Amino acid sequence: MRKAIFPGSFDPITLGHEDIIKRGIPLFDEIVIAIGVNAEKKYMFSLEERKRFIEETFKDEPKVSVITYEGLTIDLAKKEKANFILRGLRNPADFEFEKAIAHTNRKLSKIETVFLLTAASTSFISSSIVRDVLRHGGEYEQLVPKAVRVKEK
Repeated sequence: MRKAIFPGSFDPITLGHEDIIKRGIPLFDEIVIAIGVNAEKKYMFSLEERKRFIEETFKDEPKVSVITYEGLTIDLAKKEKANFILRGLRNPADFEFEKAIAHTNRKLSKIETVFLLTAASTSFISSSIVRDVLRHGGEYEQLVPKAVRVKEK
């Protein structure tokens, strides 16, 4: 069974994340979207909101599940019996950052990281950009799945 972990903070999930997950579905038997919890990080959305956004977005996809975790992603992968870590790449800077993590993960656990390039139409979207648009009352709806609808934050 090909099982992948797709880790991230998803604060909030974007159309770029959604695209990577949808394109990963045919590649894997199961994709576990793993929302990482970092006590040192200040999030715009609560863990419950982030989880609900993702669950709602993929409610009709039985191959996708959503969990939360703390600690190392490779420890989670072992616990979940996942063979792969799925990651999306938007640009060369993402690649350099993700490459170092992938090499470290493979050295420590033998787990493989599978990279998918984001679609050109979503490659500019990041959660931090979405949060900035939200903070300033901008039209964020075209950057996120329909499930991510908020009043004012």
